[in-house]
Amino acid sequence: MLRYEYKYIVPIYKLDKLRSFILPFMKLDTFAESQGGQYTVRSIYYDTPGLQCYYDKMAGVKRRNKVRLRGYNDDGSRGTVFFEIKKKVDGPLFKNRASLEYRHAKKVLEGEALEQHLQANQRIPMARDNARRFMYHIYARQMHPAVTVIYEREPYQSILHDSNNNLRITFDKNLRAVAYPSPDSLYDEDGAKPVDYQHFIMEVKFNHYFPSWLKPAIGSLGLVHGPASKYAMCIQALGLDKVRL
Repeated sequence: MLRYEYKYIVPIYKLDKLRSFILPFMKLDTFAESQGGQYTVRSIYYDTPGLQCYYDKMAGVKRRNKVRLRGYNDDGSRGTVFFEIKKKVDGPLFKNRASLEYRHAKKVLEGEALEQHLQANQRIPMARDNARRFMYHIYARQMHPAVTVIYEREPYQSILHDSNNNLRITFDKNLRAVAYPSPDSLYDEDGAKPVDYQHFIMEVKFNHYFPSWLKPAIGSLGLVHGPASKYAMCIQALGLDKVRL
């Protein structure tokens, strides 16, 4: 399903006030609640030797994609990771996703056959096809790991369940990055560079309509909807846009 994402770069000192605005309407998602209120998101982003994904983003290309290996917290070798392709089609977004154990993902990325490591997945019915799409991009476009993007996510879901809109609001904090990782270093933060600890990124995600109750909060806090690509921010902070892979 196509999704919309509105992003806002917010000074960290406004976090408490923004949280107080949304809590009458939103609640922590169950996974974050079980983790003490937030969890760590780790993504190795793949790009071409000429950083096509990055430059397409900076040029505002309307149809573009990001290819990434994503994991959470410090789950380790037997934890679940995801092969993801995040596609932007004009305004809305679409995500292809496949899950597998990290130890199996590394084998696939080392060249072993996908079918040996990816099992049928009832939660993601198209997982096998999505994983094939992921590997097609890696091989056909000669993509390599460009950067690991790491941050803490504080996610909220609507109190009043509406599967038609599936509203979700996330606060992404403590953005940091590692240059030129290897596929087996998803959980390695050695040498991670802080990108922006003075701000966090709020993302408002929905299927059809932006919540009307959020508009006064955004106005009173002086927030402006605009681009806020964590991948692009990390590339720039590391100076990778000045070199080639």
